Amino acid sequence: MIEVRQARYFLAVAETLHFGRAAEQLGMSQPPLSQAILQLERQLGVRLFDRSGRRVRLTETGRAFAEECRKLVATARHAHEVAAQAEAGLVGTLRIGVVTSALSEPLLGTLSDFRDARPHVDLHLTEVDTGEGHEAVARHEIDIAVIRPSAPVRGLHMQPWRHDQFVIALPAGHPLAEDTTDPVDLARFVDEPWAWLRREASPDYHDQLMATCRRAGFTPEARHIANSILTQLAMVACGLGVTLVPNVAVRSIQGPIVYRPLTDPADIVELSLVSRADTHEPLVQEFLRHASAHRQEMV
Repeated sequence: MIEVRQARYFLAVAETLHFGRAAEQLGMSQPPLSQAILQLERQLGVRLFDRSGRRVRLTETGRAFAEECRKLVATARHAHEVAAQAEAGLVGTLRIGVVTSALSEPLLGTLSDFRDARPHVDLHLTEVDTGEGHEAVARHEIDIAVIRPSAPVRGLHMQPWRHDQFVIALPAGHPLAEDTTDPVDLARFVDEPWAWLRREASPDYHDQLMATCRRAGFTPEARHIANSILTQLAMVACGLGVTLVPNVAVRSIQGPIVYRPLTDPADIVELSLVSRADTHEPLVQEFLRHASAHRQEMV
């Protein structure tokens, strides 16, 4: 198998039909170039040039070989350009894992701006829960996870991204569903059945929910258990109970549900960006830069 360097040497001679001019073009002396071409002919077992008389001519084999060498050099040049573009974060594949509740702002704006700035980057989005997101980033299965906050994980960098407040989600027929603008005291729902999030789905987020209720003076009756906010809201829509959800969920999920603000709305970190702590991958850094520009305090 020939090297790209050999192909370049051969093409320089093939295009000038003069070893001296070819050597000058390549920035080398003539004897090493002549020796390299002889070595290439011996390696291939063919004669590429007719050196009879004072002129250098390509043989028929040499002409056919030149076409293939041009393809080889062009492919190598393209590979070099692709590598340079990838190093600059202009091409490649970026794999992002997202929890369901992330599929709204500021992710939508971040993705839009990122695609505009990097049109040749192939984006892959996968729905994950928070635990899966951590594991997938650590195993290099995805590059970034947009998930709910959790305890620090060794080897991962976590950046709080979207702040929010909880609102109470009520079935449309609930007695307190009439006035949707007035804040309501969370303690009024002490005796209600609750659609609750399974702790394994997102331990820290689950604990934020529980802490909010306990601050209001009660521990909720977790009668119905869900694995996602979407399922919690579906249970509420079915009239099975009430639940707390981030205010941003009101913007993306509608149905026979009424949302009311709370009289004591504590701020929560609703989404975090997770990447590998040691990564210097240009695409990851570029996405995080756009995400930082779109960071919003959503209250």
